[in-house]
Amino acid sequence: MAGYRKLGRVSNQRIAILRNLATSLVVCPVKEDGKALSENRKHVVTTVARAKEVSKIMDKLIADAIREKDNFTTKEVTVSSAKLDSKGMKVLVSKTSKNGKKYEVVDREVSKKTVQVDAPSRLAARKNAAYWLRKSHDAEGHVVDPVNILYDEIAPALINHKGGYTKIVKLGARRGDASEMALLTFAE
Repeated sequence: MAGYRKLGRVSNQRIAILRNLATSLVVCPVKEDGKALSENRKHVVTTVARAKEVSKIMDKLIADAIREKDNFTTKEVTVSSAKLDSKGMKVLVSKTSKNGKKYEVVDREVSKKTVQVDAPSRLAARKNAAYWLRKSHDAEGHVVDPVNILYDEIAPALINHKGGYTKIVKLGARRGDASEMALLTFAE
């Protein structure tokens, strides 16, 4: 007996489907007013077999995120960045080399910044989540990291659950090929 469903695909196609569904579940499209397109609930509509597989994956990722929620420290680091003018362009400074030639370099400013340093177990859990959740883009074209969404928004909202972080609602047969369809969403 197999430990997972093969979904009628070779392994690389099956993993790509599961990754895309998991990422779509975490990164929900949002309207201009800040509410999600589906009554502020993140969901994916897919077949029942795929929903069950993605549910297994997401339950493990959320359990890891809840377990590792406070397993980090903060430290102050020195950051160097380019100085910008009023138009957002980098400020250039003229320098002279040892042999007397003039050249332009970017003027830099040094500042202190507080960063989060993950403990080894949290780092391993985030790497596992990064395997299943791929970076994507929002409507404006900005890069969205679903791992940060999982750890910062979804896991804290589900912290009082004892498991079963996802919910599958069967929708009936799909018109065309009669595949059993399901709505996969996070538990309330």
